[in-house]
Amino acid sequence: MKGSYLLLIEFKEDKSISIGKLGKKHFTKGYYVYVGSALNNIEKRILRHLNKDKKTHWHIDYFLPSGKVIKAFYKENNFKEECNIVKKLEKSLSPILDFGCSDCNCKSHLFYGSYEEIIKNTQNLKMNNYNF
Repeated sequence: MKGSYLLLIEFKEDKSISIGKLGKKHFTKGYYVYVGSALNNIEKRILRHLNKDKKTHWHIDYFLPSGKVIKAFYKENNFKEECNIVKKLEKSLSPILDFGCSDCNCKSHLFYGSYEEIIKNTQNLKMNNYNF
């Protein structure tokens, strides 16, 4: 299955984290949503993010050990749609500048917002629940 995915991540406390070349960033307690794509296999990509024993490769790999993925969503497609999803999310959620977007012109691929607002966005985007 090819397409785009969202990870809903909960941070139980404020924390500063070194994010690869981005350096140290401060993250506030609350909810974050990460936008990604997998044009080979969405399931493998999501499972990689859930795995705690992995090499740090992407910005999200530095971020995830401090939070907990509580939900994942996906949308099947044969093209890279993550930047279109980002444009919709930035209308109602706060971007974490320069996170996860080194290969595109987006402000960010990680957003902060309320649980309710994030869920509302996944519904508006017609994302499917990924059960893990």
